[in-house]
Formats: sequence, structure tokens, C-alpha cells
Amino acid sequence: MNKGRYLAPHDFMADPSAHVFEDKIYIYPSHDWESGILENDNGDHFNMRDYHVFSMDDIDGEVVDHGKVLEVGDIPWGGRQLWDSDVAHKNGQYYLYFSLKDKTDMFRLGVAVSKTPYGPFIPQEHPILGSYSIDPCAFEDDDGTHYIYFGGIWGGQLQYYRDNKINYPMDLPHWHESALCPKIAKLSDDMLQFGEEPKDVLIVDQEGNPLKQGDLDRRFFEASWMHKYGDKYYFSYSTGDTHLLCYAIGDNPYGPFTYQGVILTPVVGWTTHHSILKFKGKWYLFHHDCVPSGGKTWLRSMKVVELEYDEHGLIKTIEGQ
Repeated sequence: MNKGRYLAPHDFMADPSAHVFEDKIYIYPSHDWESGILENDNGDHFNMRDYHVFSMDDIDGEVVDHGKVLEVGDIPWGGRQLWDSDVAHKNGQYYLYFSLKDKTDMFRLGVAVSKTPYGPFIPQEHPILGSYSIDPCAFEDDDGTHYIYFGGIWGGQLQYYRDNKINYPMDLPHWHESALCPKIAKLSDDMLQFGEEPKDVLIVDQEGNPLKQGDLDRRFFEASWMHKYGDKYYFSYSTGDTHLLCYAIGDNPYGPFTYQGVILTPVVGWTTHHSILKFKGKWYLFHHDCVPSGGKTWLRSMKVVELEYDEHGLIKTIEGQ
């Protein structure tokens, strides 16, 4: 697994969120397709319209495509662009959290529910109250508490907001100012709403200073993921336009998180969404690149590679190309 393995060569799948449910790996990716929309900084060319679910009994075994489990037309409040998603499990139910533009072209987070990890998933009538932006990550802590992380700048619209409210002129901070933070909220007991007001996930340097907007190699762009290694919380994310996957370590789910380094160097293509899990004693990084499509950044292919830590709990950098 040192060189990575493509998991769905028959189709274009991206943003793989991987979990272990029922002793199998289940993967929840975005589904890329050739929609014909031209590339732009708002990401309109990422015009995904449905989700599939994949499963694996072993990391090098057969990858089963369970087919389409949710599409834009199923979602009463939906407009366009079904972006990154994630899944959580509680009390025999599976909750698919997804990002989708509503009918006013504003991104919201939605929830769809299934009795099985492979769907199909039935969407709620309305988006999560007070939700915005993109890229939900659902994290279950050791005590059974569930949290959701979210946010992404540029096309992900995070820059439109301050303190969870629309803030005009809806621009990014200046380069010398603190970077925008991803968000975290504890989920409600029924898993269908925020259980609290979303809070900032602060990423700081080794001296405890918040990362600046101009620190393009380290500041947050999109693609939140959370996992635990030992008793520490590892918050990982994409730097977007500098094409790195980075991580920061904290002592609790809310942070602050101290920047540590690069997980994955740039891949072929633009984005570098990912997830991290432990399966049968080993750790794996699920991500995507655009090698099979010849570099078309809107046609991405999900893959998996083994992830390793050093004796200090630091992640060993993986070369993307």
C-alpha cells in the first residue's frame, strides 16, 4: 500500500470519507461527472448530482459499489452541487451529512438517514438549522459524543460569514489578518441538528499564534477531518490553492490545534480531500487524484495508501506524485 490503490476505476469518485461499520470499510465519496461547465474559482465545474456508497472487507480486497443512494432530486430544499459528505452511526441508524446549494445558491448542510451503512438514505425536508458552507466531517469521540466539523473558503462560501452570520462585504481577511477558521458543533441527541452554536476551530503555530490568511502553505482552506491517535486529537485539512494536506494536534475536539506538518504533498489535479482511519491494526489515508482522467480536476479518482506515524506520534509525509 506504499504507492496507493485506486478503488473505483470504473467511475470518477472524489472526497472519500471512510469509516469502519459492521467490521467493513465503508466509503462515502462525491461522484464526479462530465457536466460541461467551465472551470472557475467558485468551483462550478464540480457539479456533482448524486452519491454512491462503496464497501471493502479487506484493504486489498474487492470494492463493492452499492449504487446510487441519494441524488439532488430527492432533496426537497436542494438546488445544485452535491459536494463533500460524511456519515455517522448512532442507535442503529446511519446519518449522511452532505453539503448542497439551496435554491438561492447558498451552501447548506443537510442530513439523510438510513437503517444500513449502504443506504439508500432518506433526506430531511429542510437543511440543518443555522448551517452554512461545505465539507461536513462527523466525528464520534470515545464517550459517544458526536461532533460535526465544516467549512471551506472560495466556492465553499465560508468567507461570507463571521460569528455564524452573513457579514458584508463577505470577503476573506487581509493577508496579515488571522485566517478564517473551520467550524465545530456538537450534534443534537437525534443527530439531525446542531446541538450548540458552531464555534471556531483555531489552528495555531508552535508559538500559539493563529495562522494568518497569507500563510498559504498552512492555513485552512477546506476538507476538515478529525481522528484520534493515542489520547490526542488530529485535525487535518486541505490548504486548497497550495494543494497540501496538513494536520494539527490538540487535546480536545474543540482545539486549539497546533500545526504539525504535511500529510500529503500535491497530487495531480487541484484538490486534496481525504479521510483517515484505522483498520485491522494499520492506518490508512483515503484521498483522490486526477491521474486516470489525464489531469481533469473535475474528474477525480479515489484511492487509498497506508499512513504511518513516527515514535513521537507525528505523521510521516506521503508523496502525492
